Amino acid sequence: MSGIPQFLSRRRGVLLPIFSLPGSFGMGELGPCSHRWLDFLADRGQGLWQILPMHPPGPGHSPYQARSALAGDPLLVGLEGLLADGLLLREECANFPPTPVDRVDHCTALPLRRELVRRAARRFLDAGGDAEFADFCKAEGHWLEDYALFDLLGELHAEGAWTGWPPPLRDRHPEALAAVREKFAAEIALRRVEQYFFQRQWKEMHRRAAERDIKIFGDMPIFLALHSADVWAERTLFDLLPDGSPRVIAGVPPDYFSATGQRWGNPLYLWQRHGETGYAWWRRRLERATALHDAIRLDHFRGFAAHWEIPESEPTAVHGRWVAGPGEDFFRAVEKDLGPLPLVAEDLGLLDPAVWELRDRLGLPGLRIFLFALDDMHPNSPFLPTNFCENCVAYTGTHDNDTLHGALFEEGEVSSQRRQLLASLLPPAYHRLGRENGTLAWLADSPARWVLFPLQDLLHGGASTRTNRPGTVDGNWAWRASEEQLAGLDRSFLLRLGKA
Repeated sequence: MSGIPQFLSRRRGVLLPIFSLPGSFGMGELGPCSHRWLDFLADRGQGLWQILPMHPPGPGHSPYQARSALAGDPLLVGLEGLLADGLLLREECANFPPTPVDRVDHCTALPLRRELVRRAARRFLDAGGDAEFADFCKAEGHWLEDYALFDLLGELHAEGAWTGWPPPLRDRHPEALAAVREKFAAEIALRRVEQYFFQRQWKEMHRRAAERDIKIFGDMPIFLALHSADVWAERTLFDLLPDGSPRVIAGVPPDYFSATGQRWGNPLYLWQRHGETGYAWWRRRLERATALHDAIRLDHFRGFAAHWEIPESEPTAVHGRWVAGPGEDFFRAVEKDLGPLPLVAEDLGLLDPAVWELRDRLGLPGLRIFLFALDDMHPNSPFLPTNFCENCVAYTGTHDNDTLHGALFEEGEVSSQRRQLLASLLPPAYHRLGRENGTLAWLADSPARWVLFPLQDLLHGGASTRTNRPGTVDGNWAWRASEEQLAGLDRSFLLRLGKA
């Protein structure tokens, strides 16, 4: 492969998790809530919406600790949409308690949302379901049945991961699983319906985006949580001990974000075993992901070249080793079955030439993060808009970075140095727009085919509005925008960014 992929036509847009949308029930959701956001983007000339992974999150609500590689997060099912479908009653939602407009209310709102989605699912089944639901169960049964059973068992054995379940369930003895399916058939059926609701609402959102010429840019974590349906159901594909616990875990060595590295804790793949199956599990994963999105960001792309292997007993990521990944063979095998895929390589962090060479051999766009240029403090930095190539996706920052405002104004002497550097680098034509808007316009005018702005940067939000702080657990994945904030954005400036 060479040149610029066909899907990467010139576009500008916004990075915003679904849960960060304004909404009435404690968090952003699919359905009318997401439809209003698409109308907002289209009215302001934006052609991209990047989201974060939309799978059921794991500990700390992190979407990068997914409990399934293929299921959707039931908590994102739109209650407004279920009301419109007659599956919830107005009085059932009227008692939903007031929730903050600027944060996801994890403690109060999420349990209530789960209860209401379940109630709607039960009502749907009591009415006999529909033909589309039966078709969905048949088409997606290869993952749906394991996920529904896993989710039920996780609720029944609430403490810890599946590795602590009774051995017959942990080790998937057929008789034990059959007994659970028989005893809890109704509860398992509810989980199938939740996934049907998610897919139905997702497809409607995706259809509306296409009508407005907005591309949905998804995000695929390379690893899964240990406590996930896939690891439980496909143990032979992961590097596990006989009891299911991980022998080694994923992370990264000390880097830009952390002096002791990041100990993610995810189990690692047995890539040789995947290769022996023709990467069948990955093919199914990529096929579903690209059916639901217009393009996919491959998180931690460097892991396909080599991953950092940490002994599970180590308390930090300092003591580990690099182990080769599947490399080009993986991508060629998947491409042979699925054809060219709209993939973007997240090529950030501690890299070596082998990662860049793999990316370039595959012809994949990489990422450019403007905030990195302010720390490089070098006019030849590849993260400066002037130096962007066309075959890239550029950002002011990602969900893991500080906001532009926080980086420029809230870090004392470091911020002062960054402002001085920005003043010397920002072309004169952008000075009249101010530091922040001038920077946004500079990125929009760059050669990069895709440019994405975290909504917080369009709002000039400070560090308190960050989505995530790598290496920390508490307080992340919670920031939300309000309707008032969106209404206060300068429409003419957003149109200017979108038309660049």
